[in-house]
Formats: sequence, structure tokens, C-alpha cells
Amino acid sequence: MSTQNLTLLTDLYELTMMQGYFETQENENVVFDVFFRHNPDAGGYSVMAGLEQVIEYIKNLHFSYEDVEYLRGLGIFSEDFLHYLSGFHFSGNIYAIEEGTVIFPKEPLVKVIAPIMEAQLVETAILNIINHQSLIATKASRVVFAAQGDGIMEFGLRRAQGPDAGLYGARAAIIGGCVGTSNVLAGKLFNVPVMGTHAHSWIMSFKDEYTAFKEYARLYPNACTLLVDTYDTLKSGVPNAIRVFQEMRDEGIKPKSYGIRLDSGDLAYLSKQARIMLDEAGFTDAVIAASNDLDELLIHDLKIQGAAITSWGVGTNMITSKDCPSFGGVYKMAAIQGPGGEFIPKIKISENVEKITNPGNKTIYRVYDRATGKIRADLICFADEIYDTDQELLLFDPHATWKKTRLSGGTYTMREMLKPIFIHGECIYKSPTVKEIAAYCTKEKNTLWEETKRLFNPHRVYVDLSQKLYDTKTKLLNDMSKQANS
Repeated sequence: MSTQNLTLLTDLYELTMMQGYFETQENENVVFDVFFRHNPDAGGYSVMAGLEQVIEYIKNLHFSYEDVEYLRGLGIFSEDFLHYLSGFHFSGNIYAIEEGTVIFPKEPLVKVIAPIMEAQLVETAILNIINHQSLIATKASRVVFAAQGDGIMEFGLRRAQGPDAGLYGARAAIIGGCVGTSNVLAGKLFNVPVMGTHAHSWIMSFKDEYTAFKEYARLYPNACTLLVDTYDTLKSGVPNAIRVFQEMRDEGIKPKSYGIRLDSGDLAYLSKQARIMLDEAGFTDAVIAASNDLDELLIHDLKIQGAAITSWGVGTNMITSKDCPSFGGVYKMAAIQGPGGEFIPKIKISENVEKITNPGNKTIYRVYDRATGKIRADLICFADEIYDTDQELLLFDPHATWKKTRLSGGTYTMREMLKPIFIHGECIYKSPTVKEIAAYCTKEKNTLWEETKRLFNPHRVYVDLSQKLYDTKTKLLNDMSKQANS
């Protein structure tokens, strides 16, 4: 796929606000934060994904002649503004958490510092990209966790909400920990493994099941996984598969991988019975794969029931994140640059407490336990705050400030999470490959305590505010309250 011009992939009000800023000559630098409020599926963490596509979008951001003509035809934009758009380019700074990083609610995933017209325009597309891929990467990570080390294959293309969702959903699923995808285009574009067997129609197209299996094994002797539930799994499918495997062995064929796939019925019972049959026939290394509307909860239950499945094909429920279909990321102004160049913190207040934003030009430090390498907390602070890990660090819950943790100097380490991506409109960051991101994500998940990774009632990782940021936020809230009551 060639790089798309997604400049008009925006909500109309971004453009009408841009024109408003243009006409009033209000174009000061601002800070916008991308963050989310809740982990999908009530989980303990999420996974950052989509940054590479954000970079491609920003690099290719321009209004073509056809774009300007279309906007002219709407009849709501002035010629002066349209002339400005015809020469538009992004000139600001973007900082972001790297893909594959475990992330938590309320912390900035992406920070945009740019003239307000530019910062306003990129809102919708950035949210669209980050929300979708982070959602699917998080869902995939949960599925992978449930499988307890078994391989998860992403099989969702035909059920995805359109080609882009299938393509970039597959990319995100690999980042989340899947070992491969059925999506051939994703394999080509992102250089990730493609996997698959055959459909029931292959079996039905032959005179009998045995012949279908035999022909498939002849064509693909090195990777022979046979779908055994077209007619009768235990009376027909598995015995015919064993017959073909025995013929391959007799002919001296040693496949790199072989086995059966179950796509219906009681997967726990059928897999255990099939395992017994395969083992008794001498095929103890044959893989038993399963599909059929799987998700992390069903896989978790099948594991508890002792299912003899070691490879899982997960489609609809993962590629659509069916039980939690949106990530909920938002894009909020946090600061405006003043006449002296300093950033003046801005805050959004709401009757809904969780929608009150954190003001200012901020960064995030991740705090690790030095002995274990596990995450203790994330600390949001102003971008100019500096910490010395040889000194004591006080962490406190910003919603219940009496809950405090003191970390002695030398017992913890810190890592700044926001990395510079664009500086003055130029990209200074090189995206890793998808496989490199996936490997990094695995390491990231190893920094989580086991209690945070569990599927049910996970332990929450604390996202705290620095004292300086907390005090600034409290003052802004108090000032706003005084104004409202004056």
C-alpha cells in the first residue's frame, strides 16, 4: 500500500476552529495530551501501539489541490484560509511513548507541542490510529497471557471492520504477542509470519476426507495441519489424520510441524480424546490447534479444564475486541505558551471527577524496584522536573493523598517514557520493525507484577503526580472555584 494522504481524515470542527484561529490571528504554541481513562476489559494495563502510522500521517500531512477544491466547495471557508491550507505543513514537536510499552490510564501517550492551528488539525487522526491499535494490541496481550505460553495465531481478517482494521489490527496483534497472522498483506507489509491451514471446503471438495487429507499432506509435507471436524471429529477426522501421518512416516517424510485443528464442538473433551488417539498411534509430537470464536476467557477456562491444545487461532473476538470495542483515548489541551515563552498550564474541569485533566507541559517517569526490575509506579511531572535516584522519592495517591510510599535512595530506578518523535516538524525517530516491537513488548510485560497481569481483578499500577504538578492542579481548581462563586 502506498502512503495515503490522510489530511482530510479529520472532523469538520477541527477545520472550522482552524479557520477561526486564522481569522483572529490566534496561533500561539500549545500543548495537547493524548491519554485514556480506563484499561480495556477492566485489565491491569494496556499496550501502546500505532506510533509508526502516526509518524507516516504527520510526514505526509498536506492539503492537495483536490483537497482544497473540495473544501472550497463546502462554501464555509474563506479564500485567504484556503490559500493558507494550500501551503500547510506541520512545524511542531511531538513526543510519544514507544510502541510495545505497557501503559496506564491518565498518563500522556502522545504530547503535541505546536501552533494551535496545527495541533488542532492532527487531533482526530492521531486518536483514530492510537485508539485502534492500542486496543487490539491490549486485547491480544490478554489472549496471549491466557494461553500460558502456547502460540496465538491472529485469524480475524474476514471479521474485521474493513481492510484497514484487518491490516493494522493484525500488526497490533503481533505487537501484543501473537506469533503470526493469516493476513497475507500484513505479512508482506510488516514482515511478520503468515500462518494457516485449510477450510472445510477443501475437505468437502474431495470424494472423501481421507483423500482430502492425503492431497494436502502431499502438497504441504513440511507444515501439515489437518482440519478434522468436517464430518465426525473422533470417528472420522482424527483417524484419517493418523492414517495420513503414518503414511508420511512410512515414506520417510519428517514434517517440521504437523497436527490437527479443531474448529467446533467441546474443545476440551475433543482435544483430550484426540491427544490420547494421537499418542497411542505414536504421534506424541503432533500439535493440536483450535479455533472457533475463542477469546482470553474461553482459553482460560479450557486451560483449567485440561484441554490438550497447544496452538490457538483467534479471530473475531480479538480483531474487533468484541467485548470492549473502543479504547477511549482523548486529546486535551494542557498548556498555552505565554509571551515570555513559558507554558501556562490549562485545566479542563468537569462534574465528572475523572474527566478533570492534568495541566501543564508534562513528562512521565516510570519508577522501578531496583532489586526486581518490576514497576512500582508511574510519576507524571512537569517536563523540567529532575530526579536523583540516590535521594528518597515520595509517591502519593493524588486522589487520596494520605496514601504515601517512600522509596529510599538507591532502591529504585527511573526511566523517562516520552521520547522525541518530531522536532520543528522533522522526524528524528526511527521506528523499529514490528517483530522488534513485539520482542520489546514481551520484555515490557515482564516488568509487571503477576498480580497486574491477571485477567480478573488485577492489581492496579499507580499513576501518581509530582508534588509540584499536584499543587499546580489544586491551585487551578481552587482559582476556578473562586471565579465561579464570585
